Amino acid sequence: MVRKLLEVRNLKKYYPVTAGLLARHVADVKAVDGVSFFIAEGETLGLVGESGCGKSSLGRTLLRLEEPTSGQVFYRGADITSWNKKQLKALRREAQMIFQDPQSSLDPRMTIGDSIGEALLIHGVGTEKERPERVAELLKRVGLEPAHATRYPHELSGGQKQRTGIARALAVNPKLIVADEPVSALDVSVQAQILNLVTDLQREFSIAYLFIAHDLAVIGQVSSRIAVMYLGQIVELASRDDLFHRPLHPYTQALLSAVLVPDPHQKRKRIPLPGEVPSPIDPPPGCRFHTRCPKVMKVCSREMPELKQIEENHLVACHLYD
Repeated sequence: MVRKLLEVRNLKKYYPVTAGLLARHVADVKAVDGVSFFIAEGETLGLVGESGCGKSSLGRTLLRLEEPTSGQVFYRGADITSWNKKQLKALRREAQMIFQDPQSSLDPRMTIGDSIGEALLIHGVGTEKERPERVAELLKRVGLEPAHATRYPHELSGGQKQRTGIARALAVNPKLIVADEPVSALDVSVQAQILNLVTDLQREFSIAYLFIAHDLAVIGQVSSRIAVMYLGQIVELASRDDLFHRPLHPYTQALLSAVLVPDPHQKRKRIPLPGEVPSPIDPPPGCRFHTRCPKVMKVCSREMPELKQIEENHLVACHLYD
């Protein structure tokens, strides 16, 4: 039986658009628009999609770093969308985030040791003498030296900063980590090191991840299940093997056709998508992908498809499978 650690139900996050001297509310950017999924204990759910589809907004909203517009987020069965600040502080012990840009997520005035140790101090973990020892252990665990504790962010490389972000997230022994594109700004060789580290830490500490990326090849290395997001909505959700070997949604098929294949003799037909991603302020009616879909039907512009199970543990939102 699957033990759900986190469950999201019909989550929405809209950002208001204002205009004029009186800052009148004229529209909304529908960054996340009715998303539902769950993450089991100790598993990695990959979240993939084009830039601007709402992946980062979803990650920040489900941890209450940004307030949801509507919907529910359940952590260990409790709805955290109604929690107060004291309850959310307790949640931070259990759920942490690795940010996309390690440079901007680190205070340039604080040493690396202080940045990692701050979480221990806030949550009252260890004594004043024990905290530096804990910081040194964390640095070694992520492949850095204890001596890095005295350095400042500008003295580290991009990979070292990201390792620092991982160490900071691990400081309070969380059970869930939202990793927001943690390798997108790194060289390929450093990406591999970080991905291996993330996998090793999961085995060692039974951490569950929501791993956000725009690269399906990266997602495929670390995820047990993958959710594909387009313009604020999940259009397909399946196990890694099912998604890679039998993608059902035309958008997923197009994304996979662009993934580089290491075998030069293996041919893969590229599926080009016409046009641009529509504006999240005024998304098209019906299926949001219909303006670019190579398999569009009349019903697609009229009715929004529901995300429903087509095969065992394989969900898709597409009228092709009605």
